[in-house]
Amino acid sequence: VCPYVLITPNATRRNQLQQIAKKELDDLERWKEEHRPGPIKLAPQRLGGNKSEAQARQKQQMMLMQSKYQQKHKREEYVNAKKAAEEAKILKQKAIQREKAERLEVKKRKEEVQRKEIFLEDQYYKTNELLNRLDLGLPKSDSCQIANRGPESTAWTRSHTYKQALREDENRRLEEMKQEQRRKAELMEFKQKQEEEARTRAHQNEQRSTFCYILRVNNAFLDRLQNKTQPNSINQPGYSG
Repeated sequence: VCPYVLITPNATRRNQLQQIAKKELDDLERWKEEHRPGPIKLAPQRLGGNKSEAQARQKQQMMLMQSKYQQKHKREEYVNAKKAAEEAKILKQKAIQREKAERLEVKKRKEEVQRKEIFLEDQYYKTNELLNRLDLGLPKSDSCQIANRGPESTAWTRSHTYKQALREDENRRLEEMKQEQRRKAELMEFKQKQEEEARTRAHQNEQRSTFCYILRVNNAFLDRLQNKTQPNSINQPGYSG
């Protein structure tokens, strides 16, 4: 069996706590009585509008119709603006891709021209080297007598004529390549100018069509509004339908 200690209650302490609690409750009730709100006094006034119920209903219906038209017009404007933005984005991407393709094509053409020039130059040097090897041991044209031309002089003359023909052919091909590049550059510039004019015309046509569409929507809205506000305008003289 566990031992325990019995403590007798303190009656004086308990009475003090009860008195304190009673005093606090009394103070709370007295504060509530002092701060109780008084009666509400309002001046009499007339409630409601200065229009009849039918007029209020008609005005409410008119505002509802206008709000519907406005919301529909806003939705159409949002759709058109979104569509125009998407088309502009697509056109921009196409223009970027076109410019990249044109730059790549120009780069390829330049590389091809450089390769051709290097090849022709290398061919020219190789041909000269071969002809110089063939010319070894042959007399010069100044030391040769015209009256006593032998087989060696004839060979040197043929080689000299052949080299000169090669040089002329090389110069002619280079000139043709330059002219071809010049014509391609002029054609590309003309093509870019035409594309720029076409894009400008397309943009102007798109702006004009958008303006015409908005004008038609506004005119249709005004016509419907006028027909609803003036239902007897059909029977008036001069109505065109």
